[in-house]
Amino acid sequence: MQVADNTVVQFNYTLKSEEGDTLDTNVDNAPLAYLHGHNGMLEGIEAALTGKNEGDSFSITLAPEDAYGERKEDMIQRVPVKHLHGAKNWKAGMMATVHTEQGERQVTVAKVGKFMADIDMNHPLAGLTLIFDLEVVSVRAATEEELEHGHAHGEGGHHH
Repeated sequence: MQVADNTVVQFNYTLKSEEGDTLDTNVDNAPLAYLHGHNGMLEGIEAALTGKNEGDSFSITLAPEDAYGERKEDMIQRVPVKHLHGAKNWKAGMMATVHTEQGERQVTVAKVGKFMADIDMNHPLAGLTLIFDLEVVSVRAATEEELEHGHAHGEGGHHH
């Protein structure tokens, strides 16, 4: 079966920087699963997987606009240190969680003082050209429940 809208795709990935450094991978773990055509995956990855078959392996390079977007300098905000969650002693470069009106959000600490911190609300990979090594592990038709919920269920997918 080919990857197409309304199929559940399980895949392995290795994410690399332009310089070839591995940034993330799920190899040696359960494959990721998503419902194709339902905005559950980066648009560039979904487009590259369209028409692929189980067992296909390939690499794609995504420009920032096709991945996590360009960095926006207006996404730096000053907040009280007490609003940062995830550690006791903060240093620049650390990841923190903050509560926003839209729910919890992961941010990067840009600068920290005694009472206030500058946080970067850009995605950590924003502004980067990324290389994805992809391997299609399986492709199957989505169940009615998955189509109704708008996401894949089971291993690598959503669990209720």
